[in-house]
Amino acid sequence: MSVTGIRKVLAAVFVGLALTLSAAAPAVAQAAQAAPAAPADKLKLTVAGDGAEGVTIQATHTDGRRLEQVVRLVLTATGPDGQRIGPVQLEPQPEGHGFYSSGPVLSTGTWKVTVSSPAPLQSKATATVQAKAAQSPPAPKPVAVTKPADGGGADWWPFAAAGLVLVAAAMGVAMLFGRRRTS
Repeated sequence: MSVTGIRKVLAAVFVGLALTLSAAAPAVAQAAQAAPAAPADKLKLTVAGDGAEGVTIQATHTDGRRLEQVVRLVLTATGPDGQRIGPVQLEPQPEGHGFYSSGPVLSTGTWKVTVSSPAPLQSKATATVQAKAAQSPPAPKPVAVTKPADGGGADWWPFAAAGLVLVAAAMGVAMLFGRRRTS
């Protein structure tokens, strides 16, 4: 194929590509306008107890996307006998994007916890949390360490020495018989 033929093929490919892109551009623009805008001004807040005296919160966008930026969350709670806690500002935790934890702020009992976030990602969630006293792991049971009456593992060395003597004797015999044959 000549240089002129290659130029014609390349020109045809570029013209076809340009026509395809120009025909697809209005369709893409219409699809973008027709798609409903995601509610960017709301968060989904999942509030739960941490198993002790604290609260955990998972914050995501309402469409399920994970939260990439830090949001100021504020916790208030009403507990047994009308006790009130808050407002407590929550800090993001290293466990993941959108994960917040209060730490031990509740006393034992049933609490009505409300977590809210200000604009622009305004949201509010309420949950009932059962706070329990923090439990420490059980202490390990002592293990009795006893020394065997027969001396433990000290009885292996005579067997090893005997094995080495047998190997040396076998090699000596093999060398002795090997020399007699060659003489």
